[in-house]
Amino acid sequence: MGGKQDGDEAHGKPAKYDPSFRGPIRNRSCTDIICCVLFLAFILGYIVVGIVAWVYGDPRQVLYPRNSTGAYCGVGANKDKPYLLYFNIFSCILAANIITVAENGLQCPTPQVCVSSCPEIAWTVEVNQLSQKVGEVFNTANRNFCLPGVPWDMPVIQSLQQELCPGFLLPSTPALGRCLPLLNSTLPELPGISSNTSISQGISSGLLDSLNARDITVKIFEDVAQSWYWILIALGVALVLSLLFILLLRLVAGPLVLVLILGVLGVLAYGIYHCWEEYRVLRDRGASITQLGFTSNLSTYRNVQETWLAALIVLAVLEAILLLMLIFLRQRIRIAIALLKEASKAVGQMMSTLFYPLVTFVLLLISIVYWAMTALYLATSGQPQYVFWAPNASLPSCEKVQMNASCDPTAQPVNSSCPGLRCVFQSYSSTGLVQRSLFNLQIYGVLGLFWTLNWVLALGQCVLAGAFASFYWAFHKPRDIPAFPLSSAFVRTLRYHTGSLAFGALILTLVQIARVILEYIDSKLRGAQNPVARCIMCCFKCCLWCLEKFIKFLNRNAYIMIAIYGKNFCVSAKNAFMLLTRNIVRVFVLDKVTDLLLLFGKLLVVGGVGVLSFFFFTGRIQGLGRDFENPSLNYYWLPIMISILGAYVIASGFFSVFGMCVDTLFLCFLEDLERNDGSLDRPYYMPKSLLKILGKKNEAFPEDKKKKKT
Repeated sequence: MGGKQDGDEAHGKPAKYDPSFRGPIRNRSCTDIICCVLFLAFILGYIVVGIVAWVYGDPRQVLYPRNSTGAYCGVGANKDKPYLLYFNIFSCILAANIITVAENGLQCPTPQVCVSSCPEIAWTVEVNQLSQKVGEVFNTANRNFCLPGVPWDMPVIQSLQQELCPGFLLPSTPALGRCLPLLNSTLPELPGISSNTSISQGISSGLLDSLNARDITVKIFEDVAQSWYWILIALGVALVLSLLFILLLRLVAGPLVLVLILGVLGVLAYGIYHCWEEYRVLRDRGASITQLGFTSNLSTYRNVQETWLAALIVLAVLEAILLLMLIFLRQRIRIAIALLKEASKAVGQMMSTLFYPLVTFVLLLISIVYWAMTALYLATSGQPQYVFWAPNASLPSCEKVQMNASCDPTAQPVNSSCPGLRCVFQSYSSTGLVQRSLFNLQIYGVLGLFWTLNWVLALGQCVLAGAFASFYWAFHKPRDIPAFPLSSAFVRTLRYHTGSLAFGALILTLVQIARVILEYIDSKLRGAQNPVARCIMCCFKCCLWCLEKFIKFLNRNAYIMIAIYGKNFCVSAKNAFMLLTRNIVRVFVLDKVTDLLLLFGKLLVVGGVGVLSFFFFTGRIQGLGRDFENPSLNYYWLPIMISILGAYVIASGFFSVFGMCVDTLFLCFLEDLERNDGSLDRPYYMPKSLLKILGKKNEAFPEDKKKKKT
């Protein structure tokens, strides 16, 4: 023992016995106060950014279409006119690139008017109607699609010249709040536009793709409305399966882990056999890599013997390593199984912990929604700007008019000598303090999003660790378990350790922000196709990914130590890291056994719900009665995918609690081994199953006393 202790000194001093220690320390003080103040100040600034965005932002420009004057359709004076009609939809296609039009908010160089309903039939102005009045051709014929304020007694030809009324109408349907022509509609004869240049060439390639999306969306909503009851039942089945799996681990953890390990060995053995058969066939054929040479088509390497020989060697090495681990680490595997059983008991004693992920989910949802609304309002801040515009500014009568000059939309120059001269909406101003600081405010918002999300996740980990630690350090279970351990841990964490959680979350946030910046740079460098730059970028991304994984692992164990001892983040992270390095083999075995078991659990829950949903929604389960008939659906795969996704989320939530329980009990177990020796004054807190595996005795147990006397 002395030699082992001397060797462990390099990884920190083992924990010493403390007679006053009885689990998570209650008399503790606030930790990382500076980080707490910084975090609260940042949150206060985040709230101020949200208020500024709400005051100056106008999300209506994203939610509602605008007419030519910049007025919104569907709100205010146009409340009864929710749709936008383009006078000449072809100007959106022929005069500009479709991507450019989409980037400009679907604004086209043609008058646009808010209407209550979209045209249903094709129509064009006839020659004999040019001399008639606007009221006769448009208003009385239920074609009231002219701009507001056009006199009824104005000649039609004059209204067309000034682009106050549309010269033709196409059968349209609402999409994204805009009247867009149907793909299969027959076009009327239009001057300058042949029938071949119709909707299918321009609109269908861009704007009218949304029509198909709309039809699909309607069908999706119909399917969800028809099957939501059965989807909830499937999610309920996933919840019950997840709960039963965790609770039954106390009975079947050992056999289940053994079956899983043997299954992995069997899969590797079959892989070795398959690689050998492929290698033998290709060897007899004489297919060698020397005949193939170097090629960028990787699939061709499947037809050479060296590929299968390399795969055979790799699988054989993995099989040998796993067998050696199973032989020499069997004692540690038994310890891992015992800890899994104990974790199942802990969750069974504190069932409320299984539903704590709902609290985390709500807090995460609030953080994401707040950031999304703030970003939306910031992006839409600014005052609308209006400029003069004419369809043909090169006419002699328009030379005196200064185009793109600012104007007042309430005073439309309808009687100007320049045909079609109008005051139209151009954009939102980018001047002003908020607009000039828009980029910085958005960066502040992104930083706030990452920091708050990581803090919420850290809060959940620390709260669960405090609850499960109180279970382990209860000598007589369940009698010594404190009342309301989860709520006590929640209050204790918020009161004393907000700063420590913020410190750990900030470190992780900075790494994640760096990864986001690298991803953005990488997306810009993809067009250059510089292999050296791509290689360097890939190395940086890989390093940051590894760093993020390590920080998550370190933070998780640091939060466990914070929940138990109430120390600051740096001390807790150091103590947790040193404790784990002193027991690195146990850490590796427990981590892999737990990962294997939870992976099987997720596959069991998700696969079971998926198979059950498939057989039900496809009508393959017969004889259930009329009340249990599968609904008639457009896409039967939709409720199946929703059920599978929901089952995965539920299983992940339950198993994340179980994983946190295993990690907490493991650290407590390691501390227990270093603090205590099983004597009456220093009894072990671990369960009897672990004592039996380790060959240790606890004199505090009556049966151990009897054995010692005999």
